[in-house]
Amino acid sequence: MIALSFKFKTMILSCVMVTGLFAGRALPAARAQGETAPRIHVLCSFFPVYQFTQNVAAGREGVRVELMLPAAMGCPHDTLLTPQDMEKVGRAQVFVANGLGLEEFLGAPLTHANPKLTIIDASRGITDLIVHRAPTEPASAGPAAPEAEANTHIGPNPHLFASPAMAARMVRNIAEGLAKVDPEGAAIYKKNATAYEAKLRRLSADFDAEARRLRTRKIVTEHSVFDYLARQIGLEVVAVIEENPGQEPSAAQMLDLVQTIKQSGAAAVFIEPQYPAAVARTIAREVGLPVAVLDPVASGPERAPLTYYESVMRKNIETLGQTLGEKK
Repeated sequence: MIALSFKFKTMILSCVMVTGLFAGRALPAARAQGETAPRIHVLCSFFPVYQFTQNVAAGREGVRVELMLPAAMGCPHDTLLTPQDMEKVGRAQVFVANGLGLEEFLGAPLTHANPKLTIIDASRGITDLIVHRAPTEPASAGPAAPEAEANTHIGPNPHLFASPAMAARMVRNIAEGLAKVDPEGAAIYKKNATAYEAKLRRLSADFDAEARRLRTRKIVTEHSVFDYLARQIGLEVVAVIEENPGQEPSAAQMLDLVQTIKQSGAAAVFIEPQYPAAVARTIAREVGLPVAVLDPVASGPERAPLTYYESVMRKNIETLGQTLGEKK
């Protein structure tokens, strides 16, 4: 189980108590409207996990797949759950998570809200992870300042979903988890997962093919969401604008970034639609590089089609080719 900080624990325990006030009112209202309760209610942490789970569970009667956090939110790195979120947890039988620490709200409060909740970790068993380690300091440097430690992400990179190859492995984990909860639907989950994995692998192969045509491979990204995709197709991320998503670099860090990028031979700065891009654009202007958008599909529309992940990733393939150029 993922450890929870005191700040998150206090906030979520408060949500649990408030949820009790709402729950007794919400359920009778649903029954009054003649709403049929699902046999299995599956709750997904955030958008890409929701997309994958919807594809796996498609066509299985009696199974409802719901998204907990708003589809437009993006990665739930520092999310504080609301009473409405905890109300959804209380109704669910299954919770599907990305894992690897991306959902910091996972922990005892979640099971306190719903002791019978089954958690499916979509990253389970994936071992070839990219791990961010603490920088090695000289012996004379002394201990790092607390604020510096807090501003450095240490541990496995959780953004598996931004690589179609890794996403395919997440899909298999989700299917296996659902089959354990609902053995009668195992054949449907396996069939759907096999078909969706095949689509994701074709998508991954198309990324590989495009990468072989690229004229240059050194890039700058807004944060470390594309590390798995870059590793797969041979791109070199020479600099990251925000080590922690949503936390802009200081003036000194920006100067260091500009110097690093100028010396690296990078060809472009890639931003994400989920985050403000003012700092990245400022740096790009300073170093004279083009800016382009790559979407990791960390967010999407509320009623996205089941093909949404694939269509966005195919746009990313086009963007890489247009921005990094093709070999002559």
